[in-house]
Amino acid sequence: MKPRYKAIAVRSGRWWALAVPELEGVFSQARRLDQAEPIIREAIGLMLEVPDDSFDVAIEPQMESLGHLRMSIEDALRTRHTAEEAQEASSAAMHRAVRELRSSGYTARDAGILLGVSNQRISQIERSGGGKPTPTP
Repeated sequence: MKPRYKAIAVRSGRWWALAVPELEGVFSQARRLDQAEPIIREAIGLMLEVPDDSFDVAIEPQMESLGHLRMSIEDALRTRHTAEEAQEASSAAMHRAVRELRSSGYTARDAGILLGVSNQRISQIERSGGGKPTPTP
């Protein structure tokens, strides 16, 4: 298993200051977060004198350094999580309804109209395992 290093990213002006707390003296900076991982990976590799691909890196942006934007970001993440949970519940309910409608003899077209989706979508749900129950022997 590869060693894993955590790099802390702190916003500093227009840059991200990067540091690896467990490796004293490993610091760098990146303009954007998507540049942080390869930059700090190179710094770790140079410090330890090992290949850049011989370890894993996790970038952890420090939300405190974002000031007043932190609340907006956290709200967006929380809302997105809630939406993902609602989508999962909706999908499960749709699968149940399709299974029940089809096992009660409704056509795919009727099920689609009742559920507000196309009959093609009903067929997709059935093929994914949410449609007619498999007969028991």
